[in-house]
Amino acid sequence: MTDKQRLLRELPSVDEVLRSPQIAALEAKHPHELLVDCIRQALDAQRARILSGKAAGSGDVPKVAVDILSDLLRPRLVRLINATGIIIHTNLGRSILSSEAQKRVVEIGGSYSNLEFDIAAGKRGSRHDHVEHLMTRLTGAEAAMVVNNNAAAVLIVLAALAKRKETIVSRGELVEIGGSFRIPDIMSQSGSRLVEVGTTNKTYVDDYRAAITDRTGCLLKVHSSNFRVMGFTAAPSLEELVALGAEHGIPVVEDQGSGVLIDLRQFGLPYEPTVQESIAAGLDLVTCSGDKLFGGPQAGLIFGKEPFVKKLKKHPLARALRIDKMTLAAMEATLQSYLNPERLLAENPTIRMLTAPKEAFAERASSLAESLADVLGDRADVSVEDDVARAGGGSLPLADIPTVVVTVKPRDRGPDRLERALRTGSPAIICRIKEDKLVLDMRTIQPGEEKEIATALKRAREAV
Repeated sequence: MTDKQRLLRELPSVDEVLRSPQIAALEAKHPHELLVDCIRQALDAQRARILSGKAAGSGDVPKVAVDILSDLLRPRLVRLINATGIIIHTNLGRSILSSEAQKRVVEIGGSYSNLEFDIAAGKRGSRHDHVEHLMTRLTGAEAAMVVNNNAAAVLIVLAALAKRKETIVSRGELVEIGGSFRIPDIMSQSGSRLVEVGTTNKTYVDDYRAAITDRTGCLLKVHSSNFRVMGFTAAPSLEELVALGAEHGIPVVEDQGSGVLIDLRQFGLPYEPTVQESIAAGLDLVTCSGDKLFGGPQAGLIFGKEPFVKKLKKHPLARALRIDKMTLAAMEATLQSYLNPERLLAENPTIRMLTAPKEAFAERASSLAESLADVLGDRADVSVEDDVARAGGGSLPLADIPTVVVTVKPRDRGPDRLERALRTGSPAIICRIKEDKLVLDMRTIQPGEEKEIATALKRAREAV
């Protein structure tokens, strides 16, 4: 008998492992079938290790089974600390909900609600009613609705207005909106045929006019919120496109991308057209994201003229793309904050991080740097420096947002090990490396998280 055959014969049975102290202690907490399944996975893994020559015995099976169970029960979606300085960080969940929005999500998510019930009439209602009045009041639109993201908003608009018809778009606006999802792909799924006009850098209203046929269903304007074409450029104004659409009886739609309801120039940020401006220009429909510059939950906001919005609400895709009660609760709270500009700046985390002057972070940065210097001692040099943050999320691509950072420069090695130790800790702290220093950007570190960062650095001292 070979060693491998002997080791395989020595593997315990499922019943033997169930009687082991490690597993027996779990019987009161977890279903028997779940424990059995984890044990079988552990036995399969140990059997594979023996056959590959990597295992020397069978004593690890109970421990492996416990590890499999622990991993199964471990949350995969976890809170982390964003110290990157990228405010609308797509990989880190984009916008943070305000405290009021969080409270509303917990309240509505944990109880029954009037999601689609008209309390006054005592009959079925519409989920659109809960936020439409706020959306129209804030923007001047005749009607509005919400779907689950902006790609869905564009999809349902094109499906409702231009299915089996043509949609005219400037060649310079055929953007990729993230995750390899591209405007032409969404258009194809809507059933509308793309008609490109103009060139990458120059498109005129006459280019649209020349492409119009009896099969044209829509003129689509895609705002370049995630990139800029600089230099020798030209594009028709919204008013020109609206006039052309009216002349031929063709709806004009704008995909505004990031979604802005306030003039960001007052805070020293680059100009970004607002939804209100697009509505005032006469566009039939405007779409944008809810979790970018708007600072709310993931959603696709649709504003526009009542006949078109009414058509979208009745479209079969409306049910497939609708938002749930918790998203609706967060959206309502976020929209309500826009009714009071002072409240908005104080309560909407995304707007606050985008607009706050860098001086607002100086005191917190100094306090954090002092704490880290005490923790690290002579292992690293800690300093407070000026730097630049980014809006992120495909928004304000040219905006350099002045910020204050705390840097950590280990004296005996590079910062890579420290970065990894913080990233894999609990909570995970995501930061960046610049000029051989670990950089912690105060603009995206939320008030109160400094203590957690100091504690994490204390645990990670050996990596410095």
